[in-house]
Amino acid sequence: AHLKSFGGILQADGYAGFAQLYATGIIQEAACWAHARRKFYDVYKDQASPLAGEALQRIAALYAIESEIRGQPPDQRKAIRQSRASPLLEQLHSWLNQTLTQLSKKSALGGAIFYALNRWQALMRYCDDGRIEIDNNTAERALHAVALGRKNYLFAGSDAGGERAAAIYSLVGTAKLNGLSPQAYLTYVLEHIAEHPINRVSELLPWNISLNHSEHCEAA
Repeated sequence: AHLKSFGGILQADGYAGFAQLYATGIIQEAACWAHARRKFYDVYKDQASPLAGEALQRIAALYAIESEIRGQPPDQRKAIRQSRASPLLEQLHSWLNQTLTQLSKKSALGGAIFYALNRWQALMRYCDDGRIEIDNNTAERALHAVALGRKNYLFAGSDAGGERAAAIYSLVGTAKLNGLSPQAYLTYVLEHIAEHPINRVSELLPWNISLNHSEHCEAA
């Protein structure tokens, strides 16, 4: 329901419930390479399969490119991905299709290949948009605290409580991504928001605040 009015790119795992979101074309799927990789890793770990090992090596080459371009502007990331990652992806796609002909469709490795091929267009999408990450690991790490908190304090109590908790989690997570101490950031906001002009409240968002060495926040 919270994605009802959303349009754009959604990066997620292969959860079947998301299929209806992509059906209209308003939301475009960007699949997660970490989830695709995990399928091959599990096969390699359980069976020491050389073919699964080769798949992991090919995927590792894609991640090596990402390590080099991390933090660069989206247009530069897109250009580098299209010149360097796209050819590797084309080779991987051909290799997956060829390898699949040698396997039983019911085998674990066959399942891993099917998982990737069935999402291939979505797995390729990160090459066409420099804003997209190769996987959604960052988002999943951010949600780990939510899951842990839910277990400890047993839910939000109401829909309104859930919405407020989501807002706070978003602020805290964004503060961390911008290199801020969440406690120092929230302290700064609470100390200044009462006297801050409402039409300039965006100045208090995490990316507009800087953190000095003494862990206090100051306006950027």
